[in-house]
Amino acid sequence: MDNTRPLSELPTGQSAIVQDLRGGYGFRSRLAVLGFTPGVEITMLQNLSHGPIIVNLRDTRIALGRGEAKRILVKLNRKGK
Repeated sequence: MDNTRPLSELPTGQSAIVQDLRGGYGFRSRLAVLGFTPGVEITMLQNLSHGPIIVNLRDTRIALGRGEAKRILVKLNRKGK
């Protein structure tokens, strides 16, 4: 079973590991500056059916638009949270 999915599909409270960033150089660079790099653990703090999502990564809360979150691939963390 493949546990890789877009960050936008991660339920609130679930943790995952960033696998890949799908986008151009500018998009990948901006997210890397924010700490989104392959292998980093991320926890979904808020994922409502509309509006931005809020995640925690590297002890920082970050809000992302849904379009951005769809381009970040994550793998579910079996540890859970």
